[in-house]
Amino acid sequence: MKELSVKELYQQNKEELVLTAVSNPKTLEKRIHDAHLHRPSLALTGFYQKFPFNRVQILGETEIIYLQSLPEDVLFDRLKEIMMYNIPCIIVSKGHSVPSQMEFLANELNIAVLISRLSTGNLFWRLSRYLQDFFNPSLTMHGTLVDVYGVGIFLTGKSGIGKSECALELVERGHGFVSDDLTTIKSLDMKLLGSSQKDFGYFMEVRGVGIIDIERMFGIQSVRKETLIDVQVELMQWNENMDYERIGLGGETTDLLGIKIPIINIPVSPGKNVAVIIEVIAMNHILKTFGYDAAQNMQQKLADEIQKKTKK
Repeated sequence: MKELSVKELYQQNKEELVLTAVSNPKTLEKRIHDAHLHRPSLALTGFYQKFPFNRVQILGETEIIYLQSLPEDVLFDRLKEIMMYNIPCIIVSKGHSVPSQMEFLANELNIAVLISRLSTGNLFWRLSRYLQDFFNPSLTMHGTLVDVYGVGIFLTGKSGIGKSECALELVERGHGFVSDDLTTIKSLDMKLLGSSQKDFGYFMEVRGVGIIDIERMFGIQSVRKETLIDVQVELMQWNENMDYERIGLGGETTDLLGIKIPIINIPVSPGKNVAVIIEVIAMNHILKTFGYDAAQNMQQKLADEIQKKTKK
């Protein structure tokens, strides 16, 4: 099970979230195990049923004004009650100063308290995105990822089948390169997000040539940092005894991180322009997202034609 220390969250987001630590450094060792955030408005009033205390707690302007309106003894008791739970971290938005009782209890009960100068909505969105990215399940697969007409195509197949060469031709035709050889795949809002495992450039290995730099060779417009993976294309050697899809009504899918996406098997043989086929796959996928399926349309027209002839 993944976990993240408050110290790591603080150090990695200090500038972007404009964070300041209020509690002493030892509180930053607390661990975060949940990607979700929570605003404990009801808990501050004394209602603790369904209180998700294991999440990072966000206090906005409303919560701070409410706390400041309480008598000091009531304020101390309310804060003590809520902070007796094993809360990993409290973050106050909009640069609001925290009550002295909160700072005291945070150090006593070992709960990290941070202040962000961002608005509550902005803080919630940015921090949620960071935590989701950290905690979402991921895997690394052998394959090449390209962006073709805005469709993420994940090219897989045995080593030497021609994935890199196909991607190279697609880049030369104006499409976007994301990764070669190893691709990191993450689950994000029930979609698959792919990126390069390398974070030091956009390099590709071409057998017989060596390593080339796609960004330097084709320009910044030819590369993408990441893209959603919409279709997996499996390249395989042509086998005359194998029955390949001829019509496209099969709708075969593959499961990655519990998310199903279409998978298309493409036989590779000398002289076959795989890059053009990949472009057709991308355009066909776009048509399907708009509700048009060529195979189903053709099947319907054939059925209508047969029905007409039967009536005659």
